[in-house]
Amino acid sequence: MPVFLYRAADRRGQTIDGVMEAPDARAVVERLQKDAYYPIRVAPHAERAGWPVFGASGRFSQRDLLTLTQQLATLVEAGLPLDRALAIVEELAPHPRAKALVGDLLVSVRGGSSLSEALAKHHPRPFSRLYINMVRAGEKGGVLEVTLRRLAEFLEARAAFAEEVISALAYPVVIFTVAIGAIVFLMTFVVPRFATIFADLGQAVPLPTQILMTASTVVQGYWWLGLLALLALGFACRVWTGTPDGRLTWDQTRLALPLVGRLALKIETARFTRTLGTMLKSGVPVMGALAVVGDMMTNQAIGRAVARLSDGVKRGGTIAAGMQEQARFPALAIHMVRVGEETGRLEEMLLKVAETFETDVRIELRRVVGLLGPVIILSMGVLVAFIVVAMLLAIFSINEIPL
Repeated sequence: MPVFLYRAADRRGQTIDGVMEAPDARAVVERLQKDAYYPIRVAPHAERAGWPVFGASGRFSQRDLLTLTQQLATLVEAGLPLDRALAIVEELAPHPRAKALVGDLLVSVRGGSSLSEALAKHHPRPFSRLYINMVRAGEKGGVLEVTLRRLAEFLEARAAFAEEVISALAYPVVIFTVAIGAIVFLMTFVVPRFATIFADLGQAVPLPTQILMTASTVVQGYWWLGLLALLALGFACRVWTGTPDGRLTWDQTRLALPLVGRLALKIETARFTRTLGTMLKSGVPVMGALAVVGDMMTNQAIGRAVARLSDGVKRGGTIAAGMQEQARFPALAIHMVRVGEETGRLEEMLLKVAETFETDVRIELRRVVGLLGPVIILSMGVLVAFIVVAMLLAIFSINEIPL
């Protein structure tokens, strides 16, 4: 979406400069007028070459959202008025899209809107219902600076956990990719040259060599068919999981898998408890918090369990009892939540549950990755050894060298 520079005046005659992301200049004018500003100048803003960016293409990424929240929390905690804090954050914006977003928030706030109302104009990206509801609760309770700090801590913890998971999986993925590349090179470059030599000699080759040369011929001649089949399968899976029933079935299947299911359940439990605990601690009502948490679950089976849990709480039940009825949550999490409800420290206990399960996930991931790396290396080593032995058997049989 294009980015525009603008200059506008308010009712007191004071002028402001800003950046806004909009479909065209008319949309910028309409938005300024809606916020009680009188546009003076609106012009396209060409992105500067060499502008430092956090995102790959100037997008407002989750890292940018974390940076914005941390900066805003620090400035508001220092006692600055909200509009002054937003103006400073706008100056510090890392790229034009971020500057446009913060500039639009500033215009809305100066026009009389609350921060939560300004954020709601940019829902669902980049501001989720969780973000907006927490800010709204902070505004109502007069503790916006505390809420922003908790939001920053929440986003930071979530980002750190995601980065650890990705880092743990990077090693086996690299090993697998390199090994597959080596196998493909041998099958498409080395083996065909040996096959040509054997064919010219016209001598029978051992069975392992025949199998290898047949496989190499199939890979060379029909690789495109295999690629098309993989693409078709991926497209079909994406379409299927794009439907509500397909996505639910897929998520239920993932939870039923021996190792992956246990990890997925712990990750979703940690996300559920951390999000709910952070919202409750910020003053969001229980029912509103549960509604937001249910929407944030990436696993639809867990999301539906949270929705049914919410219905039970609405009828007067407890969160722990609802978690136990759904049979989707680990027993340890249920017991810890029950203790939190009984002692009146539910928010703290929910965050403790999140920390516990995030730590468990890190430990299990390290254990799985520690086993997965050698398994991949051993498997690919066996394939490479088969290729080498098959070639050697053919060479020995041609030269009549006894084994």
